[in-house]
Parts: sequence; C-alpha cells; structure tokens
Amino acid sequence: MGTKNILSDFSKSVSERLKGFAGVRKFLLIANFSLLIANFSFATPKTLVLGGENGWDEISEMNGVVVGTKNGQFGYDALELSTKTLRSDSSTDLLLTFDDSKVYDAANNYSIVSNNLVPVSEAVKGNGAAMSRGNKKGLVLSGKPSALFGKEGFTGSFTIEFWLCPSLAENGETVFSWRSSLNDESHSEYQMILASFFKNRLEWTFNKIFVPYPASEIHLSGYKTLVPDKWSRHTVSFDSESGLLEYLVDGRTESLIFVTETGHEYGTVYYPILGEKAGLEICPDYVGKIDNFRISRVPAGRERADIFLSGNEKYTIGGGKIITKPLLISQAAVLDEIDTLMNVPPQTDIRFYIRSGDNCYGWNDNFPAWKEIVPGEKIDGVTGLYFQLSAELLPDGAGSQTPKISEITLKYEEQNEPLPPFALNAVAGDGSVTLNWSYSVDDNAGGYYVYYGNRPGEYLGRVAVQGTSPIKVGNVTSTTLTGLENGRIYYFAVSAYSKVDGRINGLLSKEVFARPSSRLSKK
Repeated sequence: MGTKNILSDFSKSVSERLKGFAGVRKFLLIANFSLLIANFSFATPKTLVLGGENGWDEISEMNGVVVGTKNGQFGYDALELSTKTLRSDSSTDLLLTFDDSKVYDAANNYSIVSNNLVPVSEAVKGNGAAMSRGNKKGLVLSGKPSALFGKEGFTGSFTIEFWLCPSLAENGETVFSWRSSLNDESHSEYQMILASFFKNRLEWTFNKIFVPYPASEIHLSGYKTLVPDKWSRHTVSFDSESGLLEYLVDGRTESLIFVTETGHEYGTVYYPILGEKAGLEICPDYVGKIDNFRISRVPAGRERADIFLSGNEKYTIGGGKIITKPLLISQAAVLDEIDTLMNVPPQTDIRFYIRSGDNCYGWNDNFPAWKEIVPGEKIDGVTGLYFQLSAELLPDGAGSQTPKISEITLKYEEQNEPLPPFALNAVAGDGSVTLNWSYSVDDNAGGYYVYYGNRPGEYLGRVAVQGTSPIKVGNVTSTTLTGLENGRIYYFAVSAYSKVDGRINGLLSKEVFARPSSRLSKK
C-alpha cells in the first residue's frame, strides 16, 4: 500500500474519532445542563438547629423545665426537668426557696436582717440552693406582726421543714436557732428552739416552749446517720389537736413525743407559747448547703400535696414542657423530619409536637392544632412560613430521673425560586407594547409576572390598563400592555413564580425596552 493511501486512511480515522469525541462532549454538556436545570427545579434541603452550639434562645416558654449548664451530650447546655420546689399558700408562714440570687420570704411575713449565705446552683429542689460556710452568722430574719415568730403568744400547730446537704456534720453545728424569753409579773423564763448536729445526727431542742409542760426541755434526736454531701429532708411538726411533736427525716419518723398531761395521745395538750419577739437564725454555725426552708401553720401531713412536699420525688411526676417561638423559615417550606441529641433514661420519655402556618399572629394555645411527631420519622403535611415546636419531658414513675435534650435539628425543604425566561423581546404599538418570551426551563415555574416602568431597572409603572407593575399574567408566553403613552420609553422584565406557591417569585429576566408610537397603529 502506498504512503498516500496510508496517510489518507489515518486522516479519515482521526476525523471519525474526533467526531465521536465531539458527540460525547455534546452529550456531556447536554447532560450537565439538564442536571443543572434539575437542581434548580427541586427544593433545597435545609436545616435549623436548636440547642447545641446555638443555645436555646428560640424557646419562649418553659414550664417545669430548666436549661442545665454543660450537662448535655458533648458538653452542650441541655433541657431537663427542674427539680420540685415549694410554693406559698395560705398556711405558709415562711418560705425560702433560694431559687433567685436574692434571698426573700415568698410568704412576705419575714424580712432579711442579714445574709451571709452564698447562692449555689446545686439544688435538690428548684433552680438554686444556699451554701453556709460556718464562719459567719448565716441568715437572720425578723418576723412581721403577721409572722409566727413575729409576736408573743400561742402559736398553735406548726411545721418546720428544710433540706440539708452537710459538708461535715460536726458536733455543735447549728442549722436553726430561735432564742427569747417568756416573761410574766414575777419571773422570766429563757426560751429556745434549736436544731444542731450531735454524733452525725440532727437533734431538736425545745426549751420552755410548751407551757406548763413539766419538763423544761424536750429533745427529739434522729437515729439516722447523716452522710456528708448527700441531701436529706428534715421535718419537725407539732399538732395542737393531739399534742404530737414529731421529727422526721426523709418522711420517716425518727423521734416523737406527745406533749400532753398523760404523755399519750389522749390527754390535755400543752400548747407552745412564744415570748418576746426575737430573730430567726438559719445556719448560724453550719457548713454545707440548705434548700427549701419552710415554716407552716399546719402539722405535717395536712398540707396540700401540690404545695408542700410530702414525698421525696426529685422531679414533678407530671413532667415539664417547652414551646419555641414561631420560627420564621421560608415560604412554602416543607418539614421532613427532626433529629435530636437526647438522653432518655429507662421509664422516662420525651414527646415532640409541631405546628405550622403562613401567619403566626392569630395563633393561640389550640390553634393551629399541634401534631405529634417522632424524631427520625418522616413528617407529612407540615408546611408554611412559620414552624413552632413543643416538647414534653416526662420523668420516671418515682420522679427520680429526668430526660435531657441537648440539640434538636429541624430538616426541611425550601422551594427554590424558579428561573426566569431566557429570551424576551418587546414590540411597540400605538399606545401599547407586546411582550413575547420563552417558557422558563425550570419545571418549578407556574406562571409569570411582567414588570414595567420608564427608567432602566425601575419598574414602577402604573398606567397600563392591565394593572400596576408587576402584573401577574399567568402561565403564558405573550401579553400586550395597553394604555401606554406614545413617545415615552418603557422598560420591561419578566420573572417566573413557583407553581408550588405563587408568592415565591424568581429573578428577573434580561431587560428590554420599547417606545409606543401612533404611527404604529394598524391601518
């Protein structure tokens, strides 16, 4: 075979291969363009994270729930049930919850004379407790005339209760002290109510309080050894009907005596009589924490269960609830699911609820309706401009454990703005302009808006018979605007709106212009 023929065959082979490569490249370009259009056509997956590194600022209501600092997964601040705390009622004489930075009597019967207790967050009930360092006077209160310890005379039934978490529990440490004198015309009697430690137990002393009880002092000693750094509830109670004076630890009787003539349940009761007004001293010589100090005018066991803590539950059995603010997402957003970082101990539970809408200003407790959802499961029918999330945290049956939420992630789809038409032209007429454009290549386009005005980029037109700019013309590719002024120049652009939600309007097309003229009238 000659050299000329060999070169000719080689050239033909190369040409065919290049054509083949061109075809492949053309196919790839078309495929890539189609993929690009497909990406524009579908909604974009997005997320909104509550909690975690973002914190919990989006929560508007918390009932029975607190934000625990750095106690969630990965060291995040976690939502958890608040520990139970006391509330004041008609029988409350004194109530110190220590839940706020400032110590005060929630019953408003006592004023603070001096306070050397230090607020701490390691509470057994509520959001805070108080720490006594044992080297100062502790907390001193003065009773108003309405207070049990604010005047002389008979007291009737009473209950004194508080929670302790001692650091040492050494002999002589005093948790409660009231000292006064009972005077009459002939003599004066020293009086004292004291709660102090002896052999790692708390002992109550009542000196000359019950008149005319023959014994000058009454002692009620606990038999349960108090363990340092562990909370325990201490209650001393007097029932003026039966004469029962009783000391309880964690709700169990440690010591009791009937302050009666017979020393038994049936007999004449000796009533407590207080002498001259004197201050109450709480933790005057004690090292450790104290929480929920309360004096009541009824004996233990007769308090309302929801006011006075008759049990040792750490958390309210009914649980707690949080509600977020209405979260502004985007128009026509569709919620797919939620993911959570949470710790749910055995027998506890967390239940989630969601609702949505385009306008949140008319929302109330029941409208729109809440829908229960499960983390990780597909959610149907939740769309809108606003989402609102709620969660119920439920403890175990003993009220001893709480679930925790460290983070909540809302996964939703946001509708993309449809692409504008790629081609637009304007044809002037007599007092009119006819616009023609190509359909948007975006499958999400449901129709078109026409913008017009007399300055480039400023579409503020108002004179067209068809309406003020922009004009919603529907799913068409041509329209004629009439009523325009001959001789004036007009600028035009077209955008596509979403077929999912007509409020979602895309970008503007290229701008075109035309100048209507009477000479362009049809003859």
